[in-house]
Amino acid sequence: MGTQNAAPLRLTDFRDLAAGHVTRSVWDFVDGGSGDERTLAANTSAYDRHRLRPRVLTDVDKIDTRTALFGTALATPVGLAPIAYHRLLHPEGEVATVRGAGRVGALTVVGIFASRTLEDIAEAASGPLWLQLYWLRQRAVLEQLIERAEAAGYEAFVVTLDAKRIGQRLRDMRNGFTLPEGVAAVNVDPAVMAEAHRAHEADSAISAHAEISFDRALTWDDLAWMRSRTAKPILLKGVLTAEDARLAAEHGVDGIVVSNHGGRQLDNAVASIDALEECVAAVSGSMPVLVDGGIRRGTDVFTALALGADAVLIGRPFLWGLAADGEDGVEAVLRLATSELEHTMTLMGTATLADIDRSAVRP
Repeated sequence: MGTQNAAPLRLTDFRDLAAGHVTRSVWDFVDGGSGDERTLAANTSAYDRHRLRPRVLTDVDKIDTRTALFGTALATPVGLAPIAYHRLLHPEGEVATVRGAGRVGALTVVGIFASRTLEDIAEAASGPLWLQLYWLRQRAVLEQLIERAEAAGYEAFVVTLDAKRIGQRLRDMRNGFTLPEGVAAVNVDPAVMAEAHRAHEADSAISAHAEISFDRALTWDDLAWMRSRTAKPILLKGVLTAEDARLAAEHGVDGIVVSNHGGRQLDNAVASIDALEECVAAVSGSMPVLVDGGIRRGTDVFTALALGADAVLIGRPFLWGLAADGEDGVEAVLRLATSELEHTMTLMGTATLADIDRSAVRP
């Protein structure tokens, strides 16, 4: 077999495979960050500042990557972050994504702007599903989505709070990015999404849509409205400080996702992994803490777990797999990430996720 056809050995190998399967504007939409993309770069480089401290003479004959969140068993602590419009990358979109994730027993967080219906996604899934929501001005839309998701079997809601307006994604602005024909946020009223399909000079349609649809007046007090609409777990995504993590606990949410939106919102924001420890300390074990952003290898997953994360979410890597090989590509990405984690756990002397603690990492 020629080198060009060799199976991917690293998550970043899927990036090279994916690049030739999409248009330039779609690639920039997926690959890019905001501003000068400093936060995008920092998310990955921040992991390089952490060093692992392996232990010896421990029994690692059997490695166990199983965990659980809110009582739901997971075969791996590596889940899929919420990202919109998977049909930009593959005709089957989110249906292919959840099929691949289900084969690995991994969590999928479905985006509010999914390009397949919540019901079709749920029917195709064999692994657990959560639904991500942006807080739209049209609360009736959110209420309907919560009701539909619960009826379809989604187990939790993840509210993204770091996007009261879209970051300055210069690649999208230069491209005048707009959604191509046949790709839409099919779970949201078309009237609400209309702006996302109109071309805008020197701007992206995604940004223009957010300007009129996302609720900038949202405060902590508004969380009571969502709590009154569902008994399912509610997690807040976009937390980067101990202050906000503590407020999340005080306002009765069930978990947080430490995230800077994959470097796509505030440029020069702190890298997610650098914010993790203070957020974990602030909630004092009262709720699960997840983290996303910049995870590109099993050692990154291990580092995040050692710094206190209960699980991690990957974004771009699974999109690379989806673009390159549909559901099989998503499965391959998750299996490779989990295999690399198992390899790291063996060499670190930690047979189970519970064995991983802060002493395993030196900054």
